[in-house]
Amino acid sequence: MNEQQKLPVYVVVMAGGVGSRFWPKSREGTPKQFLEIVGSGTMIQNTVERIRGLVPSSQIVVVTNERHKDLVLQQLPSIPAENILAEPVGRNTAPCIGLAAEWINQRAPESVMIVLPADHLIRNQEEFLRVLDRGVRVATENDALVTIGIHPTHPETGYGYIQFDDTTEGNPYHGDGVSRVRAFAEKPNLETAVQFIKSGDFVWNSGMFIWRTAVILQAIATYLPDLHTQLLNVVPTIGTPEFPKAVELAYGVIRSISIDYGVMEKAEQVFVVRGDFGWSDVGSWDEVVRLTPGDDEGNAFRGLVVAKDARGNYIDAGDKVIAAIGVDDLVIVSSGNAVLICRKGRSQDVKEIVDYLRRKQMNDLL
Repeated sequence: MNEQQKLPVYVVVMAGGVGSRFWPKSREGTPKQFLEIVGSGTMIQNTVERIRGLVPSSQIVVVTNERHKDLVLQQLPSIPAENILAEPVGRNTAPCIGLAAEWINQRAPESVMIVLPADHLIRNQEEFLRVLDRGVRVATENDALVTIGIHPTHPETGYGYIQFDDTTEGNPYHGDGVSRVRAFAEKPNLETAVQFIKSGDFVWNSGMFIWRTAVILQAIATYLPDLHTQLLNVVPTIGTPEFPKAVELAYGVIRSISIDYGVMEKAEQVFVVRGDFGWSDVGSWDEVVRLTPGDDEGNAFRGLVVAKDARGNYIDAGDKVIAAIGVDDLVIVSSGNAVLICRKGRSQDVKEIVDYLRRKQMNDLL
């Protein structure tokens, strides 16, 4: 990290998502972050690998669901077992980040946290690490809450947006890709997304954050006092056998809320560091299609696929054989006891299929 940066840096990897948009490959037992979706290596393995030169394994913390703790240990054997924090149930990003912050605060009260989702793709690791370094500097020099914004390449409706203020007032980093945040925007419709791009002062919200541990804990106490109270009940048990039970009791009361809505949208000292490092949240099969090169017919195949007069298809055969004849622009994914077939552009609707299976209690398909 920066030579002037003396505080220890911890990286928190959020690995509690269910990945329902990646059904049928992503299941409750092995959600998206534990799968090999794009390229080689699982998504969580790639996330940890790209920050290995940044911090030692002892300063990497993984927050995951209780049922996936053994899977984390299996896929990330270099991470100490005590650094894997298990949530009994998902409660969105604010409780996840708060729990990790309290755990880190017990070890290193004067520290910096980098918070990363476990299931994102980053092509340019060198530039990514430069952006993180810049973010750590902004966070520590200003006691600021820092988020990473991605230069948009098209009017995407699947991402949240951040509007930035690129004036020099109150911004000592003007011209360095760092700006104060003016507003956060939810996922827009296409017309609004087009306007965001045209305005020139919006970036995609990557869901990555940097802050001093003490600063985020104070922000949670200020803006989410109920969460703060429950976390304080957990603190005395950190590092003891009572910790899992205390977390379970707290999570029985804690409400589900995102760190964006609960803290970032309300806080005043918020900066965005803009980056361009080949990022994608790989949020749907359509995004996998976009990231996967096709052949001369525009087809991209994984596994054993036989195709005739087929164009523009993405087919993952899994352990089956798939034959495709005379079909165009389909996404076909076979995994275990289920097969997904959908038109390109419709894969965001896969979550609705999962919701249907859950309502029908078809647990063998979840």
